[in-house]
Amino acid sequence: MAPHSLLDGQDDGPVANGFSAQTGGPAGSNPQPNRAPGENQSHLRKTSPEELHDLICVGFGPASLAVAVALHDSVDRRILSRFGDQQSPPKVLFLEKQQRFSWHAGMLLPGAKMQISFIKDMASLRDPTSQFTFLNYLHKNGRLVEFINLNTFLPARVEYEDYLRWCASFFDEVVKYDTEVVSVSPVGFSESTGPVSTFAVTSRDAKSGALTTYRAKNVILAIGGQPSIPKCLPSDHPRVIHSSQYAHLVPAILNKTDAPYRVAVVGAGQSAAEIFNNVQTLYPNSKTSLIMRSEFLKPSDDSPFVNSIFNPAFVDILYQRTAEHRNSLLEDSRSTNYGVVRLELIERLYERMYDQRRELGSDSRKWPHRILSATEVVGFDTKADQLRLTVRQLSSARYTVCGSDGDGLNAGATGDEILDVDLVIAATGYQRQSHLTMIRDVADLLPESELNEASTTNEFGSKIPAARIKDRAVKVLRDYSVQFAPGKVSKGSGIWLQGCCEGTHGLSDTLLSVLATRSEELVNSIFGENARKGGD
Repeated sequence: MAPHSLLDGQDDGPVANGFSAQTGGPAGSNPQPNRAPGENQSHLRKTSPEELHDLICVGFGPASLAVAVALHDSVDRRILSRFGDQQSPPKVLFLEKQQRFSWHAGMLLPGAKMQISFIKDMASLRDPTSQFTFLNYLHKNGRLVEFINLNTFLPARVEYEDYLRWCASFFDEVVKYDTEVVSVSPVGFSESTGPVSTFAVTSRDAKSGALTTYRAKNVILAIGGQPSIPKCLPSDHPRVIHSSQYAHLVPAILNKTDAPYRVAVVGAGQSAAEIFNNVQTLYPNSKTSLIMRSEFLKPSDDSPFVNSIFNPAFVDILYQRTAEHRNSLLEDSRSTNYGVVRLELIERLYERMYDQRRELGSDSRKWPHRILSATEVVGFDTKADQLRLTVRQLSSARYTVCGSDGDGLNAGATGDEILDVDLVIAATGYQRQSHLTMIRDVADLLPESELNEASTTNEFGSKIPAARIKDRAVKVLRDYSVQFAPGKVSKGSGIWLQGCCEGTHGLSDTLLSVLATRSEELVNSIFGENARKGGD
């Protein structure tokens, strides 16, 4: 799940349709002020494309940014064991398919705030004296005292994204944007040549389509999640979009703020609830439907004891357990992160449903804004610009403050309801399997394994099979490195995975909570003297 937000207690009116007219981004996101050349520059230096890199990171989102920050700080303190006596830092390259650094820009809604403390930034939990802390960002931008006066640990999401872009600006020299990696392959592997020590990273230029191949001893894959559209909806229709593209596409699709647009939102988590609420604010004459399989909007559990599952030390506790125990614990902890909504937003939506019930009666079909609980989409059809959804209730009745259908009873399958809408927004999460296609050429380096490896559970509670490439399991060690068969990969070389290890490393694997400490672990694992490498 994408990192979500807490909406403040005010209804934010539309500002240029809720989005910045100058940038096309969310209202309130301010570009970094102009800086003198060289003012923001890290200790990492550009390496010739033909040279052998010590490390290539695929993707440059928060996970790779945290690695870059940890590398800079390690060089600054001369604590990289393999480079401490040398003048030159490690040869590092970051490859990113976006045009510039961006963090969930499609969901930076007006009034949205962070859900986690700013202290869980790129550096503080690892080294509070680092120049890359959120507090130093405030200091450098002349807002530290004023932020203190806000009396909060939860900054606006647009400000936190600006902080991340501020950090990223230090590393422009070692980041190639508009570059999509298509494969990571071992170089010169055969049974007779000995263990692999180099990997080829092939990328495609987003503008020209030209392919380039780089070589690296170590590769980190941190490509994030890929939007998941349920099978009941088309994945290529221009008026069916994923929540991750909400702020980018909605202003163009729904370009008249006073029009009576009809919008359906599919999902039951924070993103779905935020969008359901935001559409009503931006388009006051709209009609909206929130379609969800669950019976109720459920509040997230961020109580202190439960929240300890996001502590860095919890990764060790979870990793040591059996697969069955890990899955059981992760299932018990789902209410901290998946399919849940901040209580403040739930209360706001409940009050809105109550007001409609009081003013318009109990038949929700007469309401402009509806929550269709225990409901699934069973059909989709198009006619010109109009979309038609067929929805069906999963339970025998729907009679809560959310309203009833007619007399409060459902006729079953024969009582399917037709919704004519102008736009469908799927807030249905992400899939995190694309890395398997990217590294498919390393299959022969993996250990042979049984086919009945334990499955894991995705964010909607469905069982998914263990990650495999050509019938070989992709196992990840505690230091996030891929486990290769003994003798297949040299010490000092390897592949590391970020953001796709939830089943072994916990719910924090896809979130911001542990990035500062995890990046230190990765730097030590790749460059430390006692690092556990390959399959040896």
